[in-house]
Amino acid sequence: MTSSQSHPLQMEQQWSQKAPMPIVRSHFGSAVWNGRIYVFGGGGEGFKSLNRVDIYDPVANQWFPGRPMPTTRSGVVAVTLGDMIYVMGGGFKKPDGAFNFLTTVEIYDPKSDTWEKGQDLLMRHDAPASTVLNQKIYLFGGHHPAARGGPLTDPATNFSEVFDAELKAWDALMPMPTPRFSLAAVTLGGKILAMGGGAFRDGVFRNYDLVEAYDPVGQAWIKQGDLSLPWPSAGLGGCVMHERVYVFGGNNGERIHSFGACYDPKERRWAELPPMQEPRAAMGVVVLEGILFVLGGRGADNVPVNTVEALSPV
Repeated sequence: MTSSQSHPLQMEQQWSQKAPMPIVRSHFGSAVWNGRIYVFGGGGEGFKSLNRVDIYDPVANQWFPGRPMPTTRSGVVAVTLGDMIYVMGGGFKKPDGAFNFLTTVEIYDPKSDTWEKGQDLLMRHDAPASTVLNQKIYLFGGHHPAARGGPLTDPATNFSEVFDAELKAWDALMPMPTPRFSLAAVTLGGKILAMGGGAFRDGVFRNYDLVEAYDPVGQAWIKQGDLSLPWPSAGLGGCVMHERVYVFGGNNGERIHSFGACYDPKERRWAELPPMQEPRAAMGVVVLEGILFVLGGRGADNVPVNTVEALSPV
């Protein structure tokens, strides 16, 4: 397979609009628990960092507020582990215009709408990727801790780490082969795929179509054949459903776009999806009861939006 191979995929329906988030935002954390979608922090109007929490009920198609995060930050990631949601990393802009990147981990209990302090990350991560496999949290890359917060001139880190909830400790992993931020991570077939992202490297900003695979059993990055994304993409959204990988949007180096594609590992090819109703990058992507949701992000003019779309693949 090559990244240019793309074929139509039949759908039950096109994208449908859902109730918009209460505010515009990008670079936020999103997670699912007990039939609801939870959105944490991010960058709002004027890219001002937020600490607000918003909760979406798909049955009522309504949003309502949760208890705010203790720490104001954008560039965060969020994952559900058991009955708790872990919100990790990110940062905020200082008065001098530079960003302060964080090791902060805060744990949200959706049952009681309360927060507790988590074990700090080993290194500061802003705009990393995270996923859960075998009851462990994996975190990959992000802006380099020494970066100033200007994405088109920012280097990236390849530092990666894993959290064991029983030990309540983070441990360093073998670094990603390619440093990058604003990437996506998903689990497939017992492996973790780190997809896309971007970084300033060798004097230019690079938007990657890379897919690099991590094997938790062998504790090493492994070859994944000739698998790559259908397009270079920084700020893409990704998820897995029905043992297929779905990717959406991002910046391909020319513009923020509305593309979507699905990878079937049995057929070893990407299939084209109906495009989203609007371009977006640095958005949230979640799966809830067999439906894909994309939330917010930066729109075509690079300004945060609050729109929400949903798609039901066959």
